Amino acid sequence: MLNATSRPLVLHQDRLFPSDPTQRAVAQRLYAQVAALPIISPHGHTDPSWWATDAPFANATELLLVPDHYVFRMLYSQGIALDALGIPRADGTRAQVDPREAWRLFARNVHLFRGTPSSLWLNHVFHEVFGLRVRLDAGTADHYYDTITEALQTPAFRPRALFERFNIEVIATTEGPLDSLRHHQAIRDSGWSGRVVTAYRPDPVIDPEHGKFASALERFGQLTGEDVHDWDGYLRAHRNRRAFFKQMGATSTDHGHPSCATADLAPAQARALFGRIVGGRFDAADAELFRAQMLTEMAAMSLDDGLVMQIHPGCFRNHNRGLYERHGRDKGADIPVRTEYVHALKPLLDRFGNAPDFRLILFTLDESTYARELAPLAGHWPCLLLGPAWWFHDAPEGMWRFREQTLSTAGFYNTVGFNDDTRAFLSIPARHDVARRIDCAVLAKLVAEHRIDEDEAAEVATDLAYRLPKEAYRL
Repeated sequence: MLNATSRPLVLHQDRLFPSDPTQRAVAQRLYAQVAALPIISPHGHTDPSWWATDAPFANATELLLVPDHYVFRMLYSQGIALDALGIPRADGTRAQVDPREAWRLFARNVHLFRGTPSSLWLNHVFHEVFGLRVRLDAGTADHYYDTITEALQTPAFRPRALFERFNIEVIATTEGPLDSLRHHQAIRDSGWSGRVVTAYRPDPVIDPEHGKFASALERFGQLTGEDVHDWDGYLRAHRNRRAFFKQMGATSTDHGHPSCATADLAPAQARALFGRIVGGRFDAADAELFRAQMLTEMAAMSLDDGLVMQIHPGCFRNHNRGLYERHGRDKGADIPVRTEYVHALKPLLDRFGNAPDFRLILFTLDESTYARELAPLAGHWPCLLLGPAWWFHDAPEGMWRFREQTLSTAGFYNTVGFNDDTRAFLSIPARHDVARRIDCAVLAKLVAEHRIDEDEAAEVATDLAYRLPKEAYRL
């Protein structure tokens, strides 16, 4: 029930634009040309079952709170247990929590998000998708929950209808090497026109320190019919799965390694290393060397099958051991670590860096590498492109820093524009809107300083929002 104390929710039309009136006017004109462009979402972690079944989302909590670790990690940081929010446990069970009560708990603590990118995204969703015009707080929690949950039961808010409403041209999900891709097949068989593709993420069968490496390797062999305890058979199994993923629409692979280390071992050395890995006789140095060698092997396969290669390194994943044991992976406990690229990538680049058909997209959580390493590398090697500010830096300030530190060496055209890399479906248009506004603000500053003409800035804005991600990911 609303009352007289409910505060209005307003999205200012000039949000994120420069305060300087000359720059703001340029940003407004640039943004007007890109605001309605189709969304290219070439990398992310949305669930393909949403579009395969087109079933209604259950309620506000299941849609906006449970899948979004940006949201529940902030709540957890203030002592709110994930069980109280209905977040699944590692064994697949959940605490018995009324989703309305979980939403009320979120609403009582929504002030924690003031000034964060999550606040920008959530308010965009509330205002633009659900038409809410009062702010979320303890007093409006039930109004929000009821408005959102009731809307989700209508045809206009089914997954496919929202996909079309958001003007998504193509979206890529990310699946592991053991996934059957049955949901992608169901989407194809349904005759629906929305384009949802997959991406190959082989980490569970490449990282010996992954908690499920041994069991995943066994299943990998069963799926492919290869002897995956033999080096040649193991590599054939990867080629087999890559071909299947490509057949199901994949245009890229993704690798979430702790570092960006690559190696180019002699065949006998690689075979011996693999023997230690599958025999369980490896140490941490062997595990790192094997991951490094497999990045080079994946690059060789990319040159053969044309899949674009992505590396998302520099993350200490699942830093909270107790939370990991209780709730499993990807629960907001990832922490950035220092990452080196110049020496780490040299073995791979010496072998494939000049190959005209090879494409490698680099991401980082270590912003100190932007100007020192990543931009100079991408500004030289033909195969390299820079992915956008990612995870902790997917924010207005992070996007500004990324552009400011990479522009002089890599320019705009050695980057891939924007990808949202999210599990939260409804945040996708909000995230792309933020990225477009920030890029227009950056370009407006260049125009105002007479470093670029406005017609050039308009072309760059369009390329960053639409053409570059589409071309970079071969979509």
